[in-house]
Amino acid sequence: MQPRTVQGQLNGETSFFETREAITRFLFLKDEPAPVDLCFVLGSPSISSMVVAVDLFIRGMTPKILISGYGPRRWQKPECEIYKAYAVQRGIPERAILLERKARNTLENFVFAKTVIEREIGWQSLKSVAIAAKPFHMRRALMTARKHWPAHLRYLMLPSAAPDDPPAETWWQSEHGRRFVLSELRAIGTYALEGHIGGF
Repeated sequence: MQPRTVQGQLNGETSFFETREAITRFLFLKDEPAPVDLCFVLGSPSISSMVVAVDLFIRGMTPKILISGYGPRRWQKPECEIYKAYAVQRGIPERAILLERKARNTLENFVFAKTVIEREIGWQSLKSVAIAAKPFHMRRALMTARKHWPAHLRYLMLPSAAPDDPPAETWWQSEHGRRFVLSELRAIGTYALEGHIGGF
């Protein structure tokens, strides 16, 4: 085996950097907060995605928040109920909060929430939706929305910013971050092969 040259090492490092950057650009979507007709929150084991929605409401940028998710595990309460309790504690009126209580994964978040929106709001009343979720999860959330929700909607992607949510700037620096990001890439591949995502 030939020893690696300095140039070869540099090329390898450059190649790794380019790959990392490509993954980051693909997965990590982030828009500036702006007025929307609805903020849609994907449930998770931590409350950080709900923090984004609460802040958007308090700033007067959304009149409604829809929280989706029972969660993958059997807890005493669905994730959406825990999120709602946090929002009410922060001063969000209950009349501004809608719940979808059955979803256990991203696909179900959008499929089951579709029925809630049709019943409680009506798609004709919506032109823009903010999606609040984990930073590494934003691409799959957007692509799932484009597949299962009406084509006329404009989306605003608002990732959470908690310290334990691996951010775009440093996800590769921890095993925790690498695990989440690589799992997300696998999940997108699975969703694509099963026809659950659109917009690509």
